[in-house]
Amino acid sequence: ELAGKTIRELLQGSAAEILGPGADGSKPFPILVKWLDCQDRLSLQVHPPAEIAPSLGGEPKTENWYIAQCDEGASLIVGLKKDVTRDQFEDALRNNEAESCVHRFPVKAGDSILVESGRMHAIDAGNLILEIQQNSDTTYRVYDWGRVGLDGKPRDLHIEESLKSIDFHDFEPDPLKVVPGEQTLADCKEFRIRKFEFNPGEGIELPAGEQARLLHVVTGSVKDEVSGTTLAAGSNSLQPYITEVKLVAESDLTLLITDNF
Repeated sequence: ELAGKTIRELLQGSAAEILGPGADGSKPFPILVKWLDCQDRLSLQVHPPAEIAPSLGGEPKTENWYIAQCDEGASLIVGLKKDVTRDQFEDALRNNEAESCVHRFPVKAGDSILVESGRMHAIDAGNLILEIQQNSDTTYRVYDWGRVGLDGKPRDLHIEESLKSIDFHDFEPDPLKVVPGEQTLADCKEFRIRKFEFNPGEGIELPAGEQARLLHVVTGSVKDEVSGTTLAAGSNSLQPYITEVKLVAESDLTLLITDNF
């Protein structure tokens, strides 16, 4: 009876069963999940911090990037180069030289970095990224590398809002150091993300009645022995609060689990 319904429809009718006791079905689902296959560099963006967002009419957004695959030489842009000041950055924006101020670093598959509200960020070409984020619709475009849109005109920028939102003490952050096996990738007030690696036949049991969870298959495939469902690489699945899951890897498996949202 639940097949084919959207998460919003499920929450409106069954919020407690999906998210747990006391859940408010009138609110949006708290997490957004996206697979970003970046063929071109994306614009430089920032999301407003919680203490600034209301004054700008926006919402905060904290997100995490997990590099599922990437081309040789791929990179990310996150934060500022060391000791760049707000005045220097504003001058660089005016002179179309913002790239000289931002922190760009190489990445490899398995890297992960938390992009909190206020942290400038952009994704370079050649990255396949699993983006797990706070459900918010506020993004300010800081800089677009001098590009123009399909109409031949530069796309709109949000300079005033961006300058109020950027953390100008966020110098040269690095991705999380990857370790084999189980690892916590992010643990913030918005969500927790854990990585698991299993050989065929290994797995994990996730009991009912604890909390809702999101399951993300990065590599390999996994079967839930309770429902009989198989999830392949690139799949995402919601484990409701009332549901038990017993996952068994069918091949070498990299699995991310998001909870505490």
